[in-house]
Amino acid sequence: MKIAVTGGLGFIGSAVIRLLLGSSPSEGEGPHEPVEPVEPVDVRTRVMNIDKVTYAATTGSVASVAESPFYHHVEIDIADGPALRDAFARFEPDAVIHLAAESHVDRSIDGPDAFVRTNVVGTYELLQAARFEAERRNVLDSFRFVHVSTDEVFGSLGLDDAPFDETTAYDPRSPYSASKAASDHFVRAWHETYGLPTIITNCSNNYGPFHFPEKLIPLMILKAVAGQPLPVYGRGDNIRDWLYVEDHARAIVSALRRGEPGETYAVGGNAERTNLDVVQTICDQVDVELGDEVGGRRELIEFVADRPGHDLRYAIDSAKIRRELDWVPSTDFADGLARTVRWYLDSEWWWRPLLSERYDGQRLGVAVAS
Repeated sequence: MKIAVTGGLGFIGSAVIRLLLGSSPSEGEGPHEPVEPVEPVDVRTRVMNIDKVTYAATTGSVASVAESPFYHHVEIDIADGPALRDAFARFEPDAVIHLAAESHVDRSIDGPDAFVRTNVVGTYELLQAARFEAERRNVLDSFRFVHVSTDEVFGSLGLDDAPFDETTAYDPRSPYSASKAASDHFVRAWHETYGLPTIITNCSNNYGPFHFPEKLIPLMILKAVAGQPLPVYGRGDNIRDWLYVEDHARAIVSALRRGEPGETYAVGGNAERTNLDVVQTICDQVDVELGDEVGGRRELIEFVADRPGHDLRYAIDSAKIRRELDWVPSTDFADGLARTVRWYLDSEWWWRPLLSERYDGQRLGVAVAS
């Protein structure tokens, strides 16, 4: 099977590629250490990674498969339709897993235009390229297009509300979630109008290795290690459902291989935590790993002004994908977070250049509507 993965140098995309090609993060693997080519689990699987290499893209995330003869990367902006169609004609994919996206809510507040271009226009161009390629080779019925989206398209839950599921009405509240909602609707329209076999997944918040340090968990880990203040929005009582990234990758591949075209699958980790709970747990885990008194780093927590339109709670009901695709998350939050903290402590080679060259931990998303 030939699979085109968009955004494969990103956090979730790289996890999907490693899974498809039979690899996983290596403890302490450094950029200058030799990496043996990885034989894929399924020798028929070949991956074309379509990634335009934005600020959040990291080649180290796919270092374990980069030398595999079953993997190659093409540097293309998914909003560039002619370049996409040319790449598809040369690779002749049997499926697309679409993960390329601008994904940081705070950045969408400060600069929504990039989110519209990539998440909306880029998805449109990718749908067209996939459709034309499938029609050109007369494989439309067997083709698969898996679109990876977010639970944020559903808006905000109250404390007593039932979790989101596949029937929840859309109610996006940020430029990011609005752009992802639009892309979801385009994907459904291409299935209904043109017969492109599409599948949508909506996931909860991911965490794990290779997560760009602008996001909550890696940012708090690295600031805690450095002994820096830990900024928490509001009072830290916003709630998220946390999903370990490798569990999510398995869900995406399950949707590709066994999902029903036209269907949507909600994917969650069944691990609701307040942001404050998450940060406190990180503090305690870093204390343990560094041999310090547990609880000491909690003193670094500082409450800062909330961001505009900060949704109170997200939660996912994953009953459908559990029932129909036999997927369940295998990593509980406590174990997954401990593994994540250890990975960052062992992987300074990966994150140190990012902090020095691309993102220094500054606050984003401070724009306020006039």
